[in-house]
Amino acid sequence: MKKSATPLLKAGKRKRPGKESPWFWIPTLYIAEGLPYFAVNVLTVLMYVKLNVPLAEMAFFTGWLYLPWVIKPFWSPFVDLFSTKRNWTLAMQFLLAVTMAGVAFMLPTSMFFSATLCFFWLMAFFSATHDIAADGYYMLELPPHDQAAFVGVRSTFYRIASVIGQGGLVMMAGWFETRCDSPASAWSAVFSILSAFFLLIFLYHYRFMPRAASDRPATETSAAGIIKNFGMTFVTFFRKPGIAGALAFMLLYRLPEALCVKMVQPFLAAPLAEGGLGLSTARIGFANGTVGVVALLAGGIAGGIAISRGGLKKWLWPMALSLSLPCILYCWLAMVQPSSFPVICTAIGIEQFGYGFGFTAFMLYLIYFSRGESQTSHYAFCTAFMALGMMIPGMFAGHIHNGLAQFNPFGLPGPQGFINFFWVVMAACGATLVACTLVKIDSSFGKKTE
Repeated sequence: MKKSATPLLKAGKRKRPGKESPWFWIPTLYIAEGLPYFAVNVLTVLMYVKLNVPLAEMAFFTGWLYLPWVIKPFWSPFVDLFSTKRNWTLAMQFLLAVTMAGVAFMLPTSMFFSATLCFFWLMAFFSATHDIAADGYYMLELPPHDQAAFVGVRSTFYRIASVIGQGGLVMMAGWFETRCDSPASAWSAVFSILSAFFLLIFLYHYRFMPRAASDRPATETSAAGIIKNFGMTFVTFFRKPGIAGALAFMLLYRLPEALCVKMVQPFLAAPLAEGGLGLSTARIGFANGTVGVVALLAGGIAGGIAISRGGLKKWLWPMALSLSLPCILYCWLAMVQPSSFPVICTAIGIEQFGYGFGFTAFMLYLIYFSRGESQTSHYAFCTAFMALGMMIPGMFAGHIHNGLAQFNPFGLPGPQGFINFFWVVMAACGATLVACTLVKIDSSFGKKTE
């Protein structure tokens, strides 16, 4: 007897008159959604370190690049008012290509830092707007049963974008560094390729993204009406029961990561004499951007399976410990400075697996707290506070490192900046645990029902 096709294959084969299969545009759309985010928030850190920007200035100014994702809920309703989600998506992809070309053009100049920061801020704004439009288009173009069928596909290709952005592009920069006359030229080549890729993505989607019949401006809603509705949603969010504890959880649970994210790559790149591990750009791309990201994704998958079997309440504390305790591996790396690359990769992989496992509880709590009336808007507020919790600590990570560089009460040999910084990260893990005491969760939430 012939087996029936899976729902996903059926959804992929189902093709309405004049419509392209979702397989033609969903994978590329979510790669295009992920790559700019990682370019802005990950590539900038290592790039500026390689261009000899001081750590304090690098961390502070790149920290501001999170701002468009923090304030995204405030302008997302207006995307509905003008043009279509498809047009917004295409326009943002074209503008992303332009800003990436601007970065590539300005990198070899003497004013590269201020000029590229301006382009990166625009890139961040366009990327955040692209997120709004692309996700909206996905929901308008696909009927509910196809949305469910392809949710794993969009998630998978966003994760592929994270591996490309944090691993592949960094290794590409390392390859160019061995062939170009300066790091600026190498990174300029990377962003030139990214720009060309986004121009091709724009042209490809112009051809293959269907025009959804329901994708049109919200003519029945005025700007004044949107502002009024937004204000009501804002008020109802801050009147939700347990809001104080929830906000503290959103801001503090990821504090160790928020500090680490701006300093791990500088630590891996810094020479041994400066307290780092002295890795090449290509090796950083492999260790942190490939091994680390794959371990992170594996941890996230394991976390999802665990919560589906036991519920969020049961797994909150184990996941908080999983997110925080493995940070001690960075303390060990800073103190020992191992020369074995497999050992470094293993330590980073373990830490990132633990983080991915623990991060699952955080994301599911955002969904839990957003339940009820205006769930979509309230979830957008939650993600804004999540971004704020990453933005503010990261801005000051470089200053913390520099302030602790001379602190050596025991007269230990060698530079102490990174060692002391990662012990501060371990102390910040206490905030993760305190945050868990501030929230209340239904014991059945997240548990898969038979």
